[in-house]
Amino acid sequence: MIVTSWIVRDLEYWSHRSGRPIGLETVEQHNLTLYEMGRVHTAHGYIQAVERLQQHARALLGWWESGHDLLLTPTMAEPPARLGDFAPTAEDPARGFTRSIPFAIFTSPFNISGQPAVSLPLSWSAAGLPIGVQLVAAYGREDVLVRVAAQLEEAVPWRGRRPPVSA
Repeated sequence: MIVTSWIVRDLEYWSHRSGRPIGLETVEQHNLTLYEMGRVHTAHGYIQAVERLQQHARALLGWWESGHDLLLTPTMAEPPARLGDFAPTAEDPARGFTRSIPFAIFTSPFNISGQPAVSLPLSWSAAGLPIGVQLVAAYGREDVLVRVAAQLEEAVPWRGRRPPVSA
């Protein structure tokens, strides 16, 4: 609800600024689908969604206060997707959005809560692709992340590693 509401806001802002209507001539199908999804939300529903995110962020604060220094998670739930894997289809015009979920499922909670996090390429797949490990620290504890990341980079250097295909 929050994402699609922001898409409505942004597209309408740029439509107004540019004088161009919102439609397939000016917006990709994926974004147009999310725009249409967002247009049905109410202000009341949006505020409820924001409140739920704020409650979640406060619950995370309690976890850190119980004595944890770091949280370790994968960075993504699956290896990188192939080129074109996010393209919308007639059956699934929001495919780009729904397909992106495995790639943001572990990072988005901390982007939303504002907690410091870092992704480190600590492993490599059989295909030579980096596998990220995410470390998350408590609010304001970037110092812990930087110290641990530096120690991990020294122990498992990745500076000279390159996947077979990269930009």
